[in-house]
Amino acid sequence: MRRLPPSEATDRWTGARHGLPKAYGRADLIVLGVGVMIGAGIFSVAGRQAATMAGPGVILSFMIAGITSLLVAFCFAELASAMPTSGSAYTFTYVIFGEVWAWIVGWALVMELLLATAVVARAWSLYAAQMLADLGVRLPGPLTKITGQAEGFDLFALFILVALTAVVALGARVGLRTLWIIVVAKLLAVGAVIVVGAKHFDQHNLSTIPVPAAPVETAADTLHSPLLGILFGQTSAFGWFGIFAASAVIAFAYIGFDIVATAAEEAEDAPRSIPRGIIRSLVITTVIYIAVAVVMVGMTSYDKISPKAPLANAFRQAGEGFMVHIINIGAVLGLTTVVLVLIVGLTRVMFSMARDGLIPRPLARINRSYHSPTRVTLLIGGLAILLAELVPVLTLEPLVVIGTLFVFIAVSAGVIRMRRTMPDLPRGFRVPLSPGVPIASIAACLWLLVNLQVITWLYFAAWMAFGVLVYLVYGRRNSVLAGVRPPADPLGPEIRGRHRR
Repeated sequence: MRRLPPSEATDRWTGARHGLPKAYGRADLIVLGVGVMIGAGIFSVAGRQAATMAGPGVILSFMIAGITSLLVAFCFAELASAMPTSGSAYTFTYVIFGEVWAWIVGWALVMELLLATAVVARAWSLYAAQMLADLGVRLPGPLTKITGQAEGFDLFALFILVALTAVVALGARVGLRTLWIIVVAKLLAVGAVIVVGAKHFDQHNLSTIPVPAAPVETAADTLHSPLLGILFGQTSAFGWFGIFAASAVIAFAYIGFDIVATAAEEAEDAPRSIPRGIIRSLVITTVIYIAVAVVMVGMTSYDKISPKAPLANAFRQAGEGFMVHIINIGAVLGLTTVVLVLIVGLTRVMFSMARDGLIPRPLARINRSYHSPTRVTLLIGGLAILLAELVPVLTLEPLVVIGTLFVFIAVSAGVIRMRRTMPDLPRGFRVPLSPGVPIASIAACLWLLVNLQVITWLYFAAWMAFGVLVYLVYGRRNSVLAGVRPPADPLGPEIRGRHRR
């Protein structure tokens, strides 16, 4: 249960604990958040959930998921302003709760970000192949069998992971320039979708209220039923149960604002710029998502939406076939930035775990030429490639959601505990109405969790059990705090003295 003092979490250590160079300004942090949150899901998730689960109520589902994310974002903002370090939730937990809890949260983050990288790379391949097909570009026969595939070896998925791993390995500034260009381009594509779609908006489509359909849960498929159905009886598609079930899936679309916190060590004036970057990027993304959802269900009645390619088919029905190309290009650009930022975020988390000794410390070395943790970046790229090519990752997308919500709960609880145990720790941002907001965020995350399928819970439990075993075998003995007596003052004399002055 040994805890990392805040002074050691934020100060630059010698040896394994290297410091990362400053690279991100205030606007860069907003672009970082928008870059990871707005992907291809903006063109598909609203229509898919409207057609199969929530109907026009999908707009409420986006609001519920967005409000839940905003509550958690406030908690991330306070902890990041107090501890501006690259470890994000992992380091926050290390300081507030102790090493074993930090490992558990860090292990969940590794699963979340690594699996998300592989999932999005596969989705990028599917959209890239569809974009080429719609543009009339025909690949040679042998290539068609290894591109745009949901499972098995895929050349496009390999290409995007190799290319973006190289970009991140070359340093934060190279990746940042690339990110700015692509984010601006994809926002233009999203803006075109909203403007053109608004011309075909029909208010009558929003007033069609679907009747709750047959129960989602069946006796023959209990593992693929929501946990809520097991706990409280059968649930239904559509109606309020459908709206809440859709919000749990839609939460995947908001995942990523927490990655802004992983850039704290490289951000200018981090105690103030990180909270602003987290909250502003999330608000911008929420507004854009709701706008696209309104356009989606306003263009086409929910019972006529095609779950496979909802927005593209809606524009075809409206006689705006050229928008299909805009959607494809926007999806490819959007997913490119998502993969890029996910690799950046996971690199920073594992970099922090390595310099704390919980994973091999050589992974925390900074490349002198590129000023970047190149070793851990290449490791992450290699693991993502293996996962994307050898595992049917598209079926494991809910694991990303459950890992994220687990981390969100830990961060929200951390705000409550830190207010009691470290009230004098300087903060650049404070959660309003605490502990009400952290408690509300925990409750909202728990509600979304029970709407996930039982099999997702079982997979997550297996991953976490394996993680505890890894910690007991390696991390506990190799931690930099192993055998170190914790200081009498949990704040550390440097921080407390600076705060008093």
